[in-house]
Amino acid sequence: MRYLPLILLLLPLTACLDDERLSPDDANPVTPFTAEERAVLQQTLTIGDETFQQSVQLPLHIAQTMPITGDFNNGPSRTMDLEPRDLTKALLGRVLFYDTQLSATGETSCATCHQQKLAFGDNLAFSKGINGHVTKRNSIALGSVPTFAQEVSGYGETSFEQDFSTGNDIMSTSAGSVAFFWDERARTIKDQSTITIQDNLEMGRDLDELAADLRRQDMYRILTRKAYGTDDLTPERITLALEKFCATITSMDTRFDELIDVTFTQPMEEWNQSFSSQELQGMELFNMNCAGCHGSTLTQPNQSIANNGLDLEYTDQGVGALHNDGMLNGVFKVPFLRNVALTAPYMHDGRFATLREVVDHYSEGIQQHPNLNLELQEFDQATGQTHLRRMNFTEEEKQALVTFLELATDRSVTTDPRLSDPFK
Repeated sequence: MRYLPLILLLLPLTACLDDERLSPDDANPVTPFTAEERAVLQQTLTIGDETFQQSVQLPLHIAQTMPITGDFNNGPSRTMDLEPRDLTKALLGRVLFYDTQLSATGETSCATCHQQKLAFGDNLAFSKGINGHVTKRNSIALGSVPTFAQEVSGYGETSFEQDFSTGNDIMSTSAGSVAFFWDERARTIKDQSTITIQDNLEMGRDLDELAADLRRQDMYRILTRKAYGTDDLTPERITLALEKFCATITSMDTRFDELIDVTFTQPMEEWNQSFSSQELQGMELFNMNCAGCHGSTLTQPNQSIANNGLDLEYTDQGVGALHNDGMLNGVFKVPFLRNVALTAPYMHDGRFATLREVVDHYSEGIQQHPNLNLELQEFDQATGQTHLRRMNFTEEEKQALVTFLELATDRSVTTDPRLSDPFK
C-alpha cells in the first residue's frame, strides 16, 4: 500500500491504490466533465467549471506539528493540495449532502441540521427530522474542527480500496482518539452518515433503497462515474462520498490562528501590536481554565469526553447510556470550538443560547456531579477533600473570554462556493 502523506493530512479517509490495482479510470488523470455530461448536470445543479483542484493554507502552528512537508531551510509547508480523485468523490458527496432524497419523506437533507451559514451547525436546540420528529441532541457543527484529518483533529478515518477481481469495495477503519456524536458512538464520518440516514427520527432512509433510486438518475450516474469509474452507486460509495465532502470543510483561516502563530514566533511584548489587551486577556483566561479539556490551539481536545457539571441528575446519560456504565453517566463529547460564535445554542441539549451563558456556567454554575471531570475540581490540602472549582470570573473577564472565542471564526467556511448548495 502506497500512501501520499500530504493527502493523509487533509483527506485521510482514502487510501491510495497501488498502480497494478487501479481501474482504467483511476489510472488516468481526472478530467473535466464533457459538454454532454455538463449539459445533463446543469439541468439540476450549479457547480461551476469544476476542475477538481484545491489547495488549503495551514496556519504555521499547525504546519509545525506535522511530521511531514517542508525542508530544513524554509520550514514546514504552509500549502497543501487536495488529491483530485478525492475531490471527484467530494463533489458527489456535496450533491448528496444537500439532496432531500436522502430522507424517506423528502423533508430533510444533511444540510438541514448542518447549515453552511452556521459553520455547518444548526440554530435549534434539537434539529428537525422527518414526520414532525426532532433529533434527540443538539447538532454538532462540522465547521467546529480545523479539518477532519486524524493527524490534526484526532478523528477516526476510513481507508477504501476496490477488489477489481470481484468488484467488491474493501474498507477499513482506523480509530482515532475522538469520534462522532455526543456519545461518540460512530468512529468515522462514514459511520455517522450511515447511522443518521437510517435513523427513524432524522432521515429514515434505507441505504440500499436509496442507492437503487439514485442509480436510476442520469445526474448521479455521471457523478458516480466521475468519482469511482463506474455507474454503480452503492451504499458504501454514498457514505464514502459524504465523508470526502466533509473532509473538504476546513476552518483554519481565523484571527485565532494568527494569534497562536504570533505567540509561536514573536516575543510577548510584541503581541499587543496585532491584538487587543482584551483578546490577550481572554487567551490567558482560556489557557488557565478551559484548555485542559479543549486544548490551547483548538486543533484537538485534550480530553475527548467529560462531564462538565451541567446537572446533578441527567435525563440523558450520554456515554454512560451507550455503554451501560454508571461511571460514564452524564459524560459527553468535548466539542471542538472553532466557529463557536456561530454555532449557538450550546451543550448536548442546546440549553445555553449565548456564549455568555456558557461562560456564566463555568464561572459559577458547575454542579457537583459524581462523574464531574477532574479539570473542574480542586483538591483542598487542608481537608484532604476534592471539591468543585468556582472560577468566579469578573464581568471584565467574562467579556474577555467571549471576545477571545470570537477570534476562532473562520473567514470563508460560511461562504465558500465549493461547500454551498449546488441545487438550482
